[in-house]
Amino acid sequence: MSPAHGSWPTGSGRDSGPVGSRADGSVPVRFGQAGSPSGWSAPAGAGSDRSGPGRGAGDCGGPGGPYQRRVERWLKLRQDGKQSAADCRAVRAFQKKHGVEPADGTPGAATWARMRAPAADRGVRALPGCPVRSYRVACVDLTHQRTWVQQRGRILFGPVPMRSGGVRHRTRTGWFRIYWRHRYHWSTLYNSPMPYAQFFSGGQAFHAVRGSIRTRGGSMGCVNLRLADARGLWKVLRKGDHVYVWGRRHHG
Repeated sequence: MSPAHGSWPTGSGRDSGPVGSRADGSVPVRFGQAGSPSGWSAPAGAGSDRSGPGRGAGDCGGPGGPYQRRVERWLKLRQDGKQSAADCRAVRAFQKKHGVEPADGTPGAATWARMRAPAADRGVRALPGCPVRSYRVACVDLTHQRTWVQQRGRILFGPVPMRSGGVRHRTRTGWFRIYWRHRYHWSTLYNSPMPYAQFFSGGQAFHAVRGSIRTRGGSMGCVNLRLADARGLWKVLRKGDHVYVWGRRHHG
């Protein structure tokens, strides 16, 4: 299947993408400036934490955000939910080391996703069910509804929860490869956003959805992820990477 390449026209936000591309479980949203959907962030880089005016290199401290306590716990800092100057410096050091931009000490979604991603640095071994290869493999476990990336027996990302296809639109099993990626993809079939879309089998792709992924009905075939997880997976995978899907989603 040949994907339709190209960027969204300014103001329209439409891109045909691969035939049959779909936004599973997504809620249609309006588009804002430069073709990016309002309600979805459009960071300058896939690892960006910036959602407003950035802070200068010397600015630290201030109110904590929704990830403050989790980041404090991960960095073994005092867990009070408030960002001290010491917290900011520690977060900034982590961001610089792991390539999260901008490295301004803000403990946002991208920073938290990156903290969860480098499991290989902590010596976590590959999980059962997914073949171990010398190259990167995105593992999709339909039975347990989780996905991760591994290479040479070490986990590079995840595992994170996901939602696969429902009874009438099952996610296809077997070996695939990422053949097209579109960070701000929009499905013309469902008139819905598919942020961080990474297509691996026809119109089936990894992508973010709004709202909960814990639903009984399943997706329309895609692998649905929470926004922070989809962003983290985007940073790890590349075009041409292998995908292995196995198991069976339990319904009812």
